[in-house]
Amino acid sequence: MPLFTLVCIDKPNALATRMAAREDHLVWARERLDQIKMAGPFLDEGGGMVGSLLIIEAEDLAAARAFAAADPYGKAGLFERVDINGFRTTLGHQL
Repeated sequence: MPLFTLVCIDKPNALATRMAAREDHLVWARERLDQIKMAGPFLDEGGGMVGSLLIIEAEDLAAARAFAAADPYGKAGLFERVDINGFRTTLGHQL
């Protein structure tokens, strides 16, 4: 199945929004571990969370977009933008 990256950048000063939606996001993500190959937050210089990176399996770009739209973080209005692209591993750990 094809891989896709979801590069999600938080709105400025949105840590409170992130933290309010965090538990719902984690529950939602844990229910999709068969589809999520790697995920975690982007960090600023001080270690604060400022975005998210997910690498997922999806049937196609439309399915990857639907996956992103269902994320509680996105539903909470956390992200300034979400960039979704196809991905292929060429070096390192094969996903």
